[in-house]
Amino acid sequence: MSIAFTPVTVGPVTLPNRFIRSGANEMMTLRSIPTRSLLEFHRRLAAGGVGMTTLAYIAVSPDGRTFAGQGVLNAASVPHYRAIADAVHGEGALISAQITHGGSFVQHKELSTPRAMSSSGGIDKMGVLMGRFFQRRMTRADMDMVRDEFVAAARLAVEAGFDAVELHMGHGYLLNQFISPLSNKRRDAYGGNAEKRVRFPAEVLAAVKRAVGDRIAVLAKINLYDGAKGGATVEDGIVTARALEAAGADMLVLSGGRNIESSYVMFSSPLPYDDLAKMQGGWLAKLQFKLLKMATPKTVRFSELYFLDAARRVRAAVGCRLGYLGGVLSLTAAEHALNEGFDAVVMARALVHDPALVAKWRADPAHRSACNACNRCVAAMYGGAGTYCTETGNAIDIRLNGLHAGEEWTDAA
Repeated sequence: MSIAFTPVTVGPVTLPNRFIRSGANEMMTLRSIPTRSLLEFHRRLAAGGVGMTTLAYIAVSPDGRTFAGQGVLNAASVPHYRAIADAVHGEGALISAQITHGGSFVQHKELSTPRAMSSSGGIDKMGVLMGRFFQRRMTRADMDMVRDEFVAAARLAVEAGFDAVELHMGHGYLLNQFISPLSNKRRDAYGGNAEKRVRFPAEVLAAVKRAVGDRIAVLAKINLYDGAKGGATVEDGIVTARALEAAGADMLVLSGGRNIESSYVMFSSPLPYDDLAKMQGGWLAKLQFKLLKMATPKTVRFSELYFLDAARRVRAAVGCRLGYLGGVLSLTAAEHALNEGFDAVVMARALVHDPALVAKWRADPAHRSACNACNRCVAAMYGGAGTYCTETGNAIDIRLNGLHAGEEWTDAA
């Protein structure tokens, strides 16, 4: 049997195989509560063979949302997340909640404060589109509050039946705003060199681990590197990985790139900026995507296993479980990563293209994903159906986005 289909223990839980569906925004929530559409999305992935599926971007507080209406882990949402967990468990897979805080990466106007908080003050790159031109530097009290919000969300994840939580520390969200020198300009104990910049994220993870680590797995998603001038390097990524290992991480998921400065690094291919611009309401947002398109290098070309070289360096530096992410389109590529010492293979776009991909690999090891890395699934998340593959057209019934996950399926008729 292929190593890819063998179990792997991550903290207190055991995955039935080595495939994890990566946290990638689904945009299937209604008034910050998950919908039946989100339930069906993850049930299909579980039925399709993944060992664990990750619900993307569940905010730890209302101010932690990046979009209005985005999911928040609170008392009101727990029964609906439990409905999704039950559906996934019913198909034989595990389920993880990606919990995070957007910091100053906020694309709505519903903040409780005039300025979004971040590791440092200064221009709010995302807030400019919302009329918020400046962000504020977090105080120690802010940091304590956010740490406690992560802990509270993790405890609610246990209550909701999740098997793991994944703290999102990459791509430009709040914890990454501490880790990356692109955002962190502090001169205190939480800024400066890479060891100081990861200190607060490591404190958050350690607190979550103490609170729930004996019941569910505690993962963190980190950047191998930012891929932008002045950003975090692979050497910084190694420092981050070591600090989070020492803080108790059960697994690190290795990614890269930043949403604003270098999204093409994340995908190893350009985003469909023309499509994204058409879906925006205001001229400032349209201009933003035009500028991002101009800033994307013309030489960016998708390649399989595009993060492997950098991920190898982290693998050599730490002993904890590592999930390899980045350009896996075949069982051969998955096995390559696992044979290099990674403990799991983490995928998003290939599974959006075909939720049954893992089952197809089990039946036919020579089968290859037809995902062409066009990234139109990323643009699709701004539409009413949420994330789906525009090539295959396998969108979930859009009517289900108007029903909360805990409501009866028959209500969709």
